[in-house]
Amino acid sequence: MEIQEWLGADNQLGIDIWKHKYRYQNETFEQWLGRVSGGNGTIAGLIREKKFLFGGRILANRGLEYVGRKITLSNCYVIEPPQDEIESIFECAKKLARTYSYGGGCGIDISLLSPRGAKINNAAKETSGAVSFMDLYSLVTELIGQNGRRGALMISIDCSHPDVEQFIDIKTDLSRVTKANISIRISDAFMEAVKNNRDFLLHYTREATGEIIQQTVNARELFHHIAETNWDYAEPGALFWDRVKEWNLLSNTKEFSYAGVNPCAEEPLPAGGSCLLGSINLSQFVVEPFTSMASFDFDGFKQCVRDCVRALNEVLDEGMPLHPLKEQQESVRDWRQIGLGIMGLADMLIKLGLAYGDSASLKLCGRIGFAMADTAIAASALLAKEKGPFPRCHAGEIMETPFFQANTSVPTRELVKKYGLHNSQLLTIAPTGTLSTMLGISGGIEPVFANYYERKTESLHGKDVFYKVYTRIVETYMKEHKITDDSLLPDFFVTAMTLDYRQRIGMQSVWQEHIDASISSTVNVPSQFTVEETGQLYLYAYEKGLKGITIFRDGCKRVGILTPEEEKKQKGAVAGEGLGRGEIIQVNDDVIGKKRKLITGCGSLHCIALFDPYSGALLEAYLSKGSTGGCNNFMIGLSRMISISARGGIDIHTIIDQLNSTGSCPSYTVRRATMKDTSRGSCCPMAVGNALLDMYNEVQDDLAQKNGVAGHTPLKPPKPQAVKIRNQKMLCPECGEPLVFEGGCNLCKSCGWSKCL
Repeated sequence: MEIQEWLGADNQLGIDIWKHKYRYQNETFEQWLGRVSGGNGTIAGLIREKKFLFGGRILANRGLEYVGRKITLSNCYVIEPPQDEIESIFECAKKLARTYSYGGGCGIDISLLSPRGAKINNAAKETSGAVSFMDLYSLVTELIGQNGRRGALMISIDCSHPDVEQFIDIKTDLSRVTKANISIRISDAFMEAVKNNRDFLLHYTREATGEIIQQTVNARELFHHIAETNWDYAEPGALFWDRVKEWNLLSNTKEFSYAGVNPCAEEPLPAGGSCLLGSINLSQFVVEPFTSMASFDFDGFKQCVRDCVRALNEVLDEGMPLHPLKEQQESVRDWRQIGLGIMGLADMLIKLGLAYGDSASLKLCGRIGFAMADTAIAASALLAKEKGPFPRCHAGEIMETPFFQANTSVPTRELVKKYGLHNSQLLTIAPTGTLSTMLGISGGIEPVFANYYERKTESLHGKDVFYKVYTRIVETYMKEHKITDDSLLPDFFVTAMTLDYRQRIGMQSVWQEHIDASISSTVNVPSQFTVEETGQLYLYAYEKGLKGITIFRDGCKRVGILTPEEEKKQKGAVAGEGLGRGEIIQVNDDVIGKKRKLITGCGSLHCIALFDPYSGALLEAYLSKGSTGGCNNFMIGLSRMISISARGGIDIHTIIDQLNSTGSCPSYTVRRATMKDTSRGSCCPMAVGNALLDMYNEVQDDLAQKNGVAGHTPLKPPKPQAVKIRNQKMLCPECGEPLVFEGGCNLCKSCGWSKCL
């Protein structure tokens, strides 16, 4: 099989992703498949059928240790939290650097570090605080390269730490901690205090000195602070830590504890822990898609789960000596975490004719989730029979956990009772942005972000021409049903920006019931979403049993989300209102025109100005000389600069102020003294400015009379003009196209670039 046959000859993006990210040197598809499957014919068949893919590190790195490459097969690690001493703080930075150099992403928790102002016995006399070291860890992440990308980092802190408010605010400075995601470990005690509007104690005891630092805050005010900062900057995320600790297979194992989470928060792990990832493509298990007979193949899905659990354990054994640090090798040996997940959920639902988030879709996903958990646990028990349980396995303690009891059938319980488990952690839902983009399916459990995107091309006449690029599942459906207008799509084609957030959280909640690790996902909300609604969303997520949540509000200051072109037009600016840096107004023919003839030191000059028909704001100016009116190129240049300034949102008074600051022209002065016919001003730019002001005032008066309003207030246009966006912060660093924020990660739908590993 050739790569074009596997991904489709029309899927050039997927082919490019495979070639640039996962193929080694000039491998053929079959050579690559043999390498990444490790000789497992069953798993090779599942990959060939696009039913399963390993995580990116495995696809890129498996087998390369034999050609001298220093690599890891794990996507993510959690570094042992730095202790409250300078040596440990910098040792943590060293561990980050080493892990990044092998290609792994990292998570660290800084809750053990002293808060700002704690007394220390060195030249500083008091510590700069836990938060101050976040810049160090972010810098290390930025510096260490990973085959054309930087490392990925998650930094977390406990909600009871006295530095928590400083932690919340740190990324409001857009120049700080730019290479890390940040999240707060939120306890049940804090959330109960929020709901009951009670005080909450921030506290820290420094072991070295016995100093106790504490502060009482109003829980609801602190919660509002978290919501407000997230609303404005999309961070910090929330980790509901008691839920993380209680809903897994090790919640009764006293010798076990989670030390942190990986960069996209789907993997809580112990100190030194790592996870091998793989995802099952749910959409490939739909039988007779797009028909009234469509159904989900549960038997085939369960067999796939069994095969994938075995395959991930094969990779775990191969990768044991490849981990960058000894503590990582020891942790993986003792606990044997794997992370089997899903992708293509939204595509599956569309093939079945179900709307994402409605009751029917939630019921089906509950059945699939239970089948996945029960089957995976049973598969791990059978591996324990064959190869032994993980070294720290206590089967009795595992069987008493709430998660195990809720997610196993009687036969599975008998297997675990008899053999134990080969793995302490089995299931996760990771962001599969690059993998799913390569296959042309939806990522993780995310809804379809948009039914289509608008792309721009330039015609032979230099005019921007926009065309629709449909999401692959939408394109397939439209072709099969001979639909040419996307407005005729059925109601089950819901998107991330139209979906009610309760439905979005409801879907994550259903899956979290059956996932022993966690879920990386993003709740995308529109720009008009309020701070209060953000707080309510957090509360709803907590009540629904989520382990964590990432919220991204369209238009927040942490730019990075791709807005569909149709929404851009709805949000278009009028006369420069609301423009960001690098944005200009696109002017159409619906304008008010005014003209003035000016007399300057060189002769006649004609000035034409175009104004917005609703606000009366200046949009463009055109200057041309008469038979003796001076330098035409100068006039063209001046008119262009006036126009681009006006379209860039600079108000007319500022433009005129600049024109009036250009000084006197000798020719102008002579003509004024001799012929006394010059227009008001002392040079051409100043005369143009005065003429623009006269025309502007005239337009304002005309609009006031037209609308019968004294002291004219500009009308709001029914269809604002579109804004041409060129904000570099929104664009992919590789291809320049806009980015999507999905699954807690920036992703380019055009070239497959991803911030995450």
